[in-house]
Amino acid sequence: MTLLVPFDGSTLAEAALSRAVQFAEAFDETVLAVAVVPQGNTNYAREHGWIDPGDPFDADAIAATLGDQVAALAPEASFRAEPVSRGARAGSIARVIRRLARTEDAPMVFVGSENAGRLVTNLTSVGGNVAADRQYDVVIVRNTAPVSGTA
Repeated sequence: MTLLVPFDGSTLAEAALSRAVQFAEAFDETVLAVAVVPQGNTNYAREHGWIDPGDPFDADAIAATLGDQVAALAPEASFRAEPVSRGARAGSIARVIRRLARTEDAPMVFVGSENAGRLVTNLTSVGGNVAADRQYDVVIVRNTAPVSGTA
């Protein structure tokens, strides 16, 4: 089975990936990091730090950069970039992640999110939408500090 990590390159996504790798090692599972990339959405890409101001949108370059980031942090993890439509909102992005969790038979999804675990969740939160699915357990990572005993 596969532990799934939605990955946007943020510090919290990196922390979630690190936690997933720790679980994978303990339970002999594999890790899949997935980036959901709204196609041609330059503003979204800039907001996520995927491209610099003035740079054109390049989905392949974004996927390669995120894939390299995953490989540097967790060489044992797999990476996949999933395209969505330009105007995709948090709910659409979360649907892609939930579909992948089911397709990959993921028992757990590791979400790096500042707000997905709060009692009152912002309905536009990707993490909140992913956490709402009962098909898998969700580990919400809100702390970027390494877990004791890790580098």
